[in-house]
Amino acid sequence: MREQEHTLIFEESAPGRRGSVLPDLDVEETPVSELIPSEFIREKAPDLPEVSELQLMRHYTSLSTRNYGVDSGFYPLGSCTMKYNPKINEEVAKLDGLTNIHPYQPEEQVQGAMRLMYDLQTSLAEITGMEEVTLQSAAGAQGEWTGLMLIRAYHEANGDTNRTKVIVPDSAHGTNPASAVVAGFETVTVKTDERGLVDLEHLKEVTGEDTAALMLTNPNTLGLFEEDIVEMAEIIHEAGGKLYYDGANSNAILGIARPGDMGFDVVHLNLHKTFTGPHGGGGPGSGPVGVKADLVPFLPKPLLAKTENGYTWDYDRPQAIGRIKPFYGNFGINVRAYSYIRTMGAEGLKRVSELAVINANYLMKRLEPYYEAPYERYCKHEFVLSGKRQKKLGARTLDIAKRLLDYGYHPPTIYFPMNVDECMMIEPTETESKETLDAFAEAMIAIAKEVEKDPEIVQEAPHTTPVARLDETTAARKPVLKYENPDHEKEPARL
Repeated sequence: MREQEHTLIFEESAPGRRGSVLPDLDVEETPVSELIPSEFIREKAPDLPEVSELQLMRHYTSLSTRNYGVDSGFYPLGSCTMKYNPKINEEVAKLDGLTNIHPYQPEEQVQGAMRLMYDLQTSLAEITGMEEVTLQSAAGAQGEWTGLMLIRAYHEANGDTNRTKVIVPDSAHGTNPASAVVAGFETVTVKTDERGLVDLEHLKEVTGEDTAALMLTNPNTLGLFEEDIVEMAEIIHEAGGKLYYDGANSNAILGIARPGDMGFDVVHLNLHKTFTGPHGGGGPGSGPVGVKADLVPFLPKPLLAKTENGYTWDYDRPQAIGRIKPFYGNFGINVRAYSYIRTMGAEGLKRVSELAVINANYLMKRLEPYYEAPYERYCKHEFVLSGKRQKKLGARTLDIAKRLLDYGYHPPTIYFPMNVDECMMIEPTETESKETLDAFAEAMIAIAKEVEKDPEIVQEAPHTTPVARLDETTAARKPVLKYENPDHEKEPARL
């Protein structure tokens, strides 16, 4: 670790310094031995730093400023749609009538919340071209698994139990094959052709009577629209399989194209990506699943339904795959998505996709002269570049990513998809200005020039961050999870 702007909290410790003053005890004191079994009582006080309140506050405030998020800077992670979350959605989600309800309240007391969720389901069904939507799934990966379990239940209900394989492109999200395996399927990989799209001839070869489904993202993880999607759907459907849509890249097609119209039978959406739920830090996520009519009977129960008397939970679903999550999804994220959709409207959602595509193509064209473009064609909301040119000069894609930290930017996704050597995957989203894109492009161009003139600057980056480059292998295999200062007093801290 390089020298810090401030010392660590243990190094600021001084005997007798206090950060708080407690009042004198004014009740009868009970001996600790009467409250806690002797084997759990410390023999000496814990070795804690002795600091003032001001030192403590500065320490944690300083740590908080090192967190990087979309509210503090440009976040070009490809395939993650790390876009700005409008704060109006946060305000709506905090309304008392929405935060102060409880899942166990009777239906008649939460009709407003149920209407909100029903209207959200209806909107998502219209946006995706599906017949019915469930909001239960807690995240995109759980949405994938749910969709595959629906497909499995469909085949089993038809007595078609030999359909044990799910076809997945070699550029798919890593969760796709994982979800298929967890759902009890085997996976079969279909190749990408020279255009960056699914190889139709290879798809025909691997599709057969044992095909349960094809999992596909469109546009794909290379940021390219699968132009042959209608023919691909015909190949799968003629073989008796189903077409599954990974909605991670829906940011590129809102209001322009619908998975249902392309031939997809099942779709999951990431509300925390496409519909501005907070994204990162472990959640919360939300992965609603939509299906065509022949899969509706298998949707998880309960299903939110509308009746003449209002809204109700439908448990009478004998073919349902069961409940996949307690209660009904992440309600707060549902509220945010509902607010976003109502605020934007149909034209606004379409404009989202148009700007996302324009921003990605603009940034790609600015960077193509300096980095290799494996597919020289228009992209959708994201694109991939290769650092092979820089690697020949001694700087890998990892080095470029580390150097970007010195320029104040979070790096893009690197080494994914894995079918592009030295891959950099960049997604600017629709929310960034031209000035931001230009500044990021200038940083990337400057790094490319540094590699040509003095690659060591890039190889040894980052230079300005609080922590220098880590030995990532050792950090993963032998992590140091506590602070130890050999010069710190070993005397127990006074309580």
